[in-house]
Amino acid sequence: MNLYILRHGLAVEREDWDFKDDSQRPLTPQGKKQLKSVARAMEKMELHFDLILSSPFLRVKQTAEIVTEILKLKKRLKFSDALMPDGDATMLIHQLNRLKPSPKNLLLVGHEPYLSRLISLLISGEENAALDFKKGGLCKLEVENLRAGKCAMLVWLLTPKQMKLMN
Repeated sequence: MNLYILRHGLAVEREDWDFKDDSQRPLTPQGKKQLKSVARAMEKMELHFDLILSSPFLRVKQTAEIVTEILKLKKRLKFSDALMPDGDATMLIHQLNRLKPSPKNLLLVGHEPYLSRLISLLISGEENAALDFKKGGLCKLEVENLRAGKCAMLVWLLTPKQMKLMN
């Protein structure tokens, strides 16, 4: 399986967010522009996904929707509580392993530091690898047999600036 992992784009800062519910914090206009550039780079890379699984938080949902709109994959978008900031990687892996048919190309869209811990777990068996996963960054892992431990190879980790150069 090719497992792609996308961090949400630039969002309104917590200290600038007047509301108590962090799950409703949106992308900024700059964040939306950034994600359109990222999605166009994904299109140029000819990436295609059997399923796009996103955190239900607004900023992540908006990120996933921009990608699905540009890649014309709106019907492939689903949401999972296992991708929320306090999500459980073991629960996510169990959920992914139950998918039938098993996707060959899967995009997960979520939050930091959860995504870095997930990547670390899958490539090393530990959750403490130091990764600099930028907002709007995209990672590709190759996975033989998905499990909560060392089961994947890191193929690449791209920043939004690198992907902008593809446009």
